[in-house]
Amino acid sequence: MKKRLLDRLSDISRIHHRAAFVDVEHHIKKHQGSDAFLQLAGKRYSCRAFSNRAVSAAKIQKILEAGRLAPTAKNLQPVHVWVVSGDEALARLRTIHPCYDAPIVFMIGYDPAKAWVRAVDGKNGGEIDAAIVGTHMMLAATDVDLDSVWIGSFDPARIRELFPETAPYEMALLLPVGHASAHSEVSSLHGERVPFGEFVSEL
Repeated sequence: MKKRLLDRLSDISRIHHRAAFVDVEHHIKKHQGSDAFLQLAGKRYSCRAFSNRAVSAAKIQKILEAGRLAPTAKNLQPVHVWVVSGDEALARLRTIHPCYDAPIVFMIGYDPAKAWVRAVDGKNGGEIDAAIVGTHMMLAATDVDLDSVWIGSFDPARIRELFPETAPYEMALLLPVGHASAHSEVSSLHGERVPFGEFVSEL
């Protein structure tokens, strides 16, 4: 019987935990002062055409772990991730958004009741927490040579209807991940950035 995806990820996670932090200091010293992160950030782009090539469980695990390690307000960790990978679940999700035929879609949501709330005006920090988790995962996907795209245009009510297990979470984003197809193109807007002087102010 084929082992479920999350069961396989759990096996990989146990291996990673046994090996964790053995050579962290070595890697910190090795990369200190390098431009590796800036190169990674520059390499990432919004992929809107995916191939049907399978994504390894090891890479999925690394992406999920990057999200799990992401900071959240007061470390309350109100964020949850659903891995949509089965044919039937993907078909349901694609009635809400096509997700560019990605073989894996991470649905990332947050529970407002568990999130930090700013006392002065009642602002709920859950959506920001979810965005930080999503950003970690998006960059981790690039780091393991996968492509991704951040989707915010969807109907949250339809997601709750088709995926009732997501309640009581508020869905913040969909993150399709996979290998780009031969037809994938980088948007002409990708490299456009406001001038540094407009982006930063010194006080």
